[in-house]
Amino acid sequence: MTWPVEEIRRQLEESARVKQSFSSELIGRIAQFAEKSAAALRAGGKLVFFGNGGSAADALHVAAELVVRLQTERPGLAALALTTNPSVLTAAGNDYGFEFIFSRQIEALVSKQDVLVALTTSGNSPNVMRGVEAGRARGAYVVAFTGETGGQLAGKVDLLLNVPSNDAQRIQECHITIGHIACSLVERLAGR
Repeated sequence: MTWPVEEIRRQLEESARVKQSFSSELIGRIAQFAEKSAAALRAGGKLVFFGNGGSAADALHVAAELVVRLQTERPGLAALALTTNPSVLTAAGNDYGFEFIFSRQIEALVSKQDVLVALTTSGNSPNVMRGVEAGRARGAYVVAFTGETGGQLAGKVDLLLNVPSNDAQRIQECHITIGHIACSLVERLAGR
């Protein structure tokens, strides 16, 4: 076997190992996230996702699964990602600083009936921290998808979904897996 093939196999095995290492407690928290999200949607709330870089892409992806559909033909579910409007992002960054690009939007768009979801591999990004603080101030139910320790967000959110890894690529792979699982549950639970 050549080196690239061996490396591919190693990375696939590591990705699977991290997912298989989810504790019963983490799995229970994923179920809690899906149930809370479905309840918020049934009550007229929405899910609001945000993050930087690859986590921004994951936020867009999961929001799209809810608005359009993942598996079930159903009406669209209210979800959005805060990384979709370059005018707002650049204006907030220019006028207030990059650390305010999410909090400013959360002040304008999030209410106490919403679920606010921060995606971050480290749990330490200043703009994500400010977004979480703004969500808490607005009374939203705040969830964080993070890496193993939760970073500075640990203890500052209502629900921590911390992947048991410190490797950013493995964490992001698990975030999208958690997002897909939660969306499939929300599709079924939101109609109840």
